[in-house]
Amino acid sequence: MADLVVTSKAGVTHSVPAGGTLTFGRATSCTVCLHPEDGGISRIAGQVTQVGDVWFVTNRSGSRPLALVDRFGLRRVLGPGERNPVEGRIRVLVDGSLGSHELVLAGPEPDGADAGEDGMVTGLPTVAGAGVIVNDADRLALVAMFAGYLLEGDRYDPVPRPYGAAAKRLGWERTTLIKRIEYLRARLTKAGVPNLQGFTALQGLAEYVLTNRIITPADLVRIGL
Repeated sequence: MADLVVTSKAGVTHSVPAGGTLTFGRATSCTVCLHPEDGGISRIAGQVTQVGDVWFVTNRSGSRPLALVDRFGLRRVLGPGERNPVEGRIRVLVDGSLGSHELVLAGPEPDGADAGEDGMVTGLPTVAGAGVIVNDADRLALVAMFAGYLLEGDRYDPVPRPYGAAAKRLGWERTTLIKRIEYLRARLTKAGVPNLQGFTALQGLAEYVLTNRIITPADLVRIGL
């Protein structure tokens, strides 16, 4: 059974052996004490432990949520008492009254993870949906719109950027960016991709392009990030 590695925001690394447990929270008795004087953090906010062959992160708080960010950059809330398997690299975000904290958990890769010979994720080809081609300019627009999902640490912001801000980052006219994003969204919707219409259309588009690795953190350099 593989160990699980936990890295705190300060860069301190803890190796949790198979069958071991790591706790984090406000209490000084925790393996990772996030901030002993921050009353906004539960005494024991959460723990990482192994059940059988699977590592889990569990919310140990009775009232405070945790946030998990998966390997695609998508965020989900882990309510009190809930647990989530640690598959590959995930980040745990703990918000307190005096600031936020991040733990990076590196566990076994999930079955079927798309990796190349060097262990790096290779991603999908440029065809997305049924015959919808995502070209280089489309990718550039997508990176500018959804860069916040791809950033880490304090810069992580899982919200689509405003069209104007994304266009400015690229040096494009706002209308040029809107037309490219909306045309791509319309083509994907016609090809049967769900959740790309209505008030949450851009969030749905972000989830689609991130989980299919149409854009990845490696693309951030293309927009100067």
